[in-house]
Amino acid sequence: MIHSTAIVDPGAKIGANVEIGPYAIIGANVEIGDNTQIGPHTVIKGHTKIGRDNRIFQFCSLGEVPQDKKYAGEPTRLEIGDRNTIREFCTFNLGTVQDAGVTRIGDDNWIMAYVHIAHDCQVGNKTTFANNTQLAGHVIVDDWAILGGFTGVHQFCRIGAHVMTAVSTVILQDVPPYLMAAGNTATPYGINVEGLKRRGFTADAITALKRAYRTLYKSGLLLEEAKTKLAEEAKTQPDIQRLVDFLEVSKRGIIR
Repeated sequence: MIHSTAIVDPGAKIGANVEIGPYAIIGANVEIGDNTQIGPHTVIKGHTKIGRDNRIFQFCSLGEVPQDKKYAGEPTRLEIGDRNTIREFCTFNLGTVQDAGVTRIGDDNWIMAYVHIAHDCQVGNKTTFANNTQLAGHVIVDDWAILGGFTGVHQFCRIGAHVMTAVSTVILQDVPPYLMAAGNTATPYGINVEGLKRRGFTADAITALKRAYRTLYKSGLLLEEAKTKLAEEAKTQPDIQRLVDFLEVSKRGIIR
């Protein structure tokens, strides 16, 4: 159902059973998948593709131009997957040609109020962003990450899978998978044990990840030495391989 006060450009592609609330505005290059709900006063613009079964609450701004002075009107994109919950007053911007040209949010994410996802961010699946989480441009957030309220992430940082941050955490460097992080600036506080238990990690796997954490942060080894040791540990414990792979692609260095 499209409310009579909503403004939907004739060029927009609207799927089956889509609900568009009062005073919402949908631009010409927008595509919305089946069974998605768009709340009142939401504005969706740009080359934006939204999947199916999403619930987008009132007063969101999706697909607006990047907050980047270099942006010159290029036809960059925003892509949102399936089954996401996006709460009130969220702002997701288009990508830029200086990067991949697309801001991307995956599937099954739980995104609370006032979250900002800037240009060229890449968000995985099954993440949780608490209220007022703020991502600067070019940030990568891997699957199952949980970012506490008012977490701020510097541009070009990467947050690994199964990470959990505390309220008001300020992230200026990469956060390896499985970690808990807190503070301004963020420091590591061990492995996210409770989160891993809830996702079905075995006791042996969690013990191995605790050992890997000690290798990385408590052993006194230089980073390259720790990476070599972790690579050996990964041969018998596959979950550590995710950590090894993350360290290989980290560009900003890891939190300490």
